[in-house]
Amino acid sequence: MKTCVIQQRSKQSVNKTKQSLKTGGVIAFATDTVYGLGCLVTQPEAIARIYQIKERDQLKAIPVLIGETDQLSSITATIPPSAQKLISQFWPGALTVILKKDAGLPQELTIYDTVGVRMPDHDWLRHLIIDCGPMAVTSANISGEASLSTADAVYTSLSGKIDLLVDGGTCDGGVPSTVVDCTSEPIKILRDGAIPADVLQSNT
Repeated sequence: MKTCVIQQRSKQSVNKTKQSLKTGGVIAFATDTVYGLGCLVTQPEAIARIYQIKERDQLKAIPVLIGETDQLSSITATIPPSAQKLISQFWPGALTVILKKDAGLPQELTIYDTVGVRMPDHDWLRHLIIDCGPMAVTSANISGEASLSTADAVYTSLSGKIDLLVDGGTCDGGVPSTVVDCTSEPIKILRDGAIPADVLQSNT
């Protein structure tokens, strides 16, 4: 497979990315944290490819990125008060919240009854997701290796394995999102990340 590379600032970037996604493509792109690897959440075969590309354990679920809060209704039927408070404080941003998943989500996304959801602080990406629908997204690297912040690094690692690489320059954040389980009280921080634990706890 030949990996196509396109500049995010190109006028064609959105249309080419949408076309790739809607035909089941797996793409890499810049986010507000690190480069992501993703596909539409409605494409189970593409989700399965992400596991293969990353050499990712099936026991590790893939989070979902949304572009606006209205899209949450297709991901979960329940948003606990603790999650709602964090969402209002830290979205868009580097916070992934774990919620009960909607029964209609593909089994390939997660074998559990929960799903991680985030709204990135990245205008180009949010507008893409609003147009195309929620995306299954994980970091664009081989599992166990460091997260990547540049398109060149992603190309070196994943060229020939992915359909499209959208070069958005260097990611400003460079640190993965903080992951918080909001399915029970009190909330649990499952992964330290860009938002420090003490900041989260002061807002819950």
